[in-house]
Amino acid sequence: MIFPADYKSVGVTRTDPKGRIGGPIYFTTEYLIAQLPSGYEIYGVKSEGEGLLRKLLSLELLSFGNEVEIFEEKLDSHDRTRLIESAIKLCKGAVNTVIFEGMDRHTTFIKDPSLHEVMEIEIIDIAPPEPPWLDFAIQRLVRSGILGELNIRFSTKLIDLRQFEGENMVFPCHASELKGKYLDTDTDIENNSTLVGCDISKQIFELRYPDLTYKHINMCPLKTQLYLPTRPFITRCCQSKKSGLVNLNGIDGAVVHWGASEYDIVDAIRMLVKVLKGNLENDTIGLL
Repeated sequence: MIFPADYKSVGVTRTDPKGRIGGPIYFTTEYLIAQLPSGYEIYGVKSEGEGLLRKLLSLELLSFGNEVEIFEEKLDSHDRTRLIESAIKLCKGAVNTVIFEGMDRHTTFIKDPSLHEVMEIEIIDIAPPEPPWLDFAIQRLVRSGILGELNIRFSTKLIDLRQFEGENMVFPCHASELKGKYLDTDTDIENNSTLVGCDISKQIFELRYPDLTYKHINMCPLKTQLYLPTRPFITRCCQSKKSGLVNLNGIDGAVVHWGASEYDIVDAIRMLVKVLKGNLENDTIGLL
């Protein structure tokens, strides 16, 4: 795949660029899109020299004619994942290159689009409530384009606590509206009940009912009792001290607090991406 790292490296001309070899070209230009009467031609550029204008040495033809398609909608030029996904849909038959014009009128292109360079991060969240906050917030952030330059996409794994509903089941909070009893409101919890909650819930249960025998299903994603990540992930935990970068069973992930703001979530995702790209020291990651 050829996808310029920054649209500032893409120049546009309406004249045949081959006649300009040996002449000046702007110093940032690495690719050139020629909009000609015969159609579009896209070139790789080699230049030499110093300063704002350099000497154009040669042009390498990358795509031309019916190989090139124009994406009609203006998109955010920084949202690389969306551009790749959009280009893939248009690359059929002879078409292998898609030209995009951004909302700011800057132009870029993708040749032979592929999701191979796009990292997938799994959102591990708990339901109910519906929608689960972390998944809901990240989908909003994706639509906003704030994560667009990171070359990532998301999948979601929801741990649905409704599978545990029942008369003898105890849940941490009545806000979940799960069928059972609640640790924060009910006082008639019986012996041999099953608590579905995290370590904090377990501590509260034992403080409130020290004489009861009970079973414990740990729903915390970090305990991996209900789900073990299979790819890089982001999840949340009610203990703020566990927020940060983690590694579960050899898989890197990020943890945010249960009520983390969208700012916190963006910071966590950016830190995780740095780890996945090898731009952050491993000693910043906690092993769980």
